[in-house]
Amino acid sequence: MDSFEISAIFSTMPARLYAAWTDPELHAEFTGGQATGVAEVGAEFTAWDGYISGRYVNLIENQRIEQSWRTADFVPEQQNSVLVIEFAAVPAGCEVKIRHSQIPVGQGSRYQQGWVDFYFDPLSQWLAGQAT
Repeated sequence: MDSFEISAIFSTMPARLYAAWTDPELHAEFTGGQATGVAEVGAEFTAWDGYISGRYVNLIENQRIEQSWRTADFVPEQQNSVLVIEFAAVPAGCEVKIRHSQIPVGQGSRYQQGWVDFYFDPLSQWLAGQAT
């Protein structure tokens, strides 16, 4: 199985980023893809028009999201991966740390770049638009 950890700092507070990740309307605003679900342990969610799906495993409001996570590219018999997103206040705003594990072998680098291209970069742009 593949795994990785990446992080980025955003000029906003942890509560704003936690909400952007867990509120389907905000999630859709910053990613551009439809999202569903409610932020409750055990609840199912989707993102990116159903390309991503999973279940909330653990939630600590404004601090941590743990999900059982998969994409449409996983073969049916493949177990879900484990995604942990942590939000921490830092002097410049909020550090978001993503730890993604139990990814199908050979797919880790693609998902690692995907977090940058389809989450971190759009999130920065969305936050900049919110400030205007």
